[in-house]
Amino acid sequence: MKHAHKKTAVNGQPLRPESLMMSYGFAPEWSENAIKPPIFQTSTFVFRTAEEGKAFFELAYGLRQADPAEEMGLIYSRLNNPSLEILEDRLTLWEGAEAAATFASGMAAITTTLLALLSPGDVVLHSEPVYGGTDFFLKNILPRFGITAVGFLPTATPAEIAAKAAAVEGRLAMIYVETPANPTNHLIDLDACVALARGHSAADKAVRVVVDNTFLGPVFQQPLRHGADLCVYSATKFLGGHSDLIAGAVVGSKTLLKEVKAMRTFMGTMCDPNTGWMLMRSLETLKLRMERAAQSAAVVADWLREHPLCTRTYYLGHLADGSAQADIYRRHCLSPGSMISFDIRGGEAEAFGFLNALQLVKLAVSLGGTESLAEHPATMTHSDIAPPLQREMGITEQMIRLSIGVEDPQDLIADLTQAFAAVSAPARELYVA
Repeated sequence: MKHAHKKTAVNGQPLRPESLMMSYGFAPEWSENAIKPPIFQTSTFVFRTAEEGKAFFELAYGLRQADPAEEMGLIYSRLNNPSLEILEDRLTLWEGAEAAATFASGMAAITTTLLALLSPGDVVLHSEPVYGGTDFFLKNILPRFGITAVGFLPTATPAEIAAKAAAVEGRLAMIYVETPANPTNHLIDLDACVALARGHSAADKAVRVVVDNTFLGPVFQQPLRHGADLCVYSATKFLGGHSDLIAGAVVGSKTLLKEVKAMRTFMGTMCDPNTGWMLMRSLETLKLRMERAAQSAAVVADWLREHPLCTRTYYLGHLADGSAQADIYRRHCLSPGSMISFDIRGGEAEAFGFLNALQLVKLAVSLGGTESLAEHPATMTHSDIAPPLQREMGITEQMIRLSIGVEDPQDLIADLTQAFAAVSAPARELYVA
């Protein structure tokens, strides 16, 4: 896309991302003056000349460096597509990234990035817990390629994490963190991770910091501004935000994204044009949706904390003053977001009873949509993690994860109230008998 249509200021006033989402990277005259970009539903693109085709392929395959004013043209939708180029331009704006890449799913974004940046013999040091699919890939798939994953639990001190890094000196290639963690909302100190990575980097081997920013970002947390190298997203979640698409994204430097996109080309894990168009629709309301959901989540979380059948809330707005977690939150986060986990009094049976009684809130995995969702991490999203390790990670059998949507919070509380009542009713009947 032409740089002339990437203006970021009007009358000297820098435009904010939520304004740029409406037009950045697209000119209506390119498509019959349509105010929205069309869906470029095509597999291939016509070259004007054979010489042009040669030049495009030289750039696509890295056979030569582009001239200062030269851009790679359109070749084939596995490599590039206008729908995705506009989308990727807009995804860079929230965090001030140099480049972005979009994928067929969040797991496609994560796996392609890891395979692009890691080699046999490398070690990736990662936080725990992470999303169940990521956990499985780190511990069961990467070892097949000679890559070792070393995890550190939420209880690990900075000294213990540093010791794990020191134990693999020379082999450490990446620090991969999910913050806030799914489903515990545990925060990782990004500043400390970046410092640790830089301390173990060498001239011929940089240690990269990759952050899964799905839970808060890019509106409420921007890891690139803290020195992270790449941010990965399940764009299915807040970026898409309507529970009607599957996609992923990575943002970061042009240098690293060039490697990631090269791997994407040969793995075929790119996003499709129709999904790209739907994501552009969603980005226009991203901040509005996330702010509205966060407002409702605060009301629901405060109510939950006072309920007699709720023994603990895992919510960023409830961090203890003066705690290490509160300090990380103050430095990294702009809002608690809309994800709440809580422990119900009892165990799995009580958690299931609560979930089965919900009416407005839907019993489903995923998160970040306009509708509120609830699930049981121990037996659903994180069920491939052994129960003893789940407990070490802070995942309990009584934990329920809520993704708060844009419904009225009082309506959500009404639903949660009757679900709690359905759990407590059998106990009352047994007591009376």
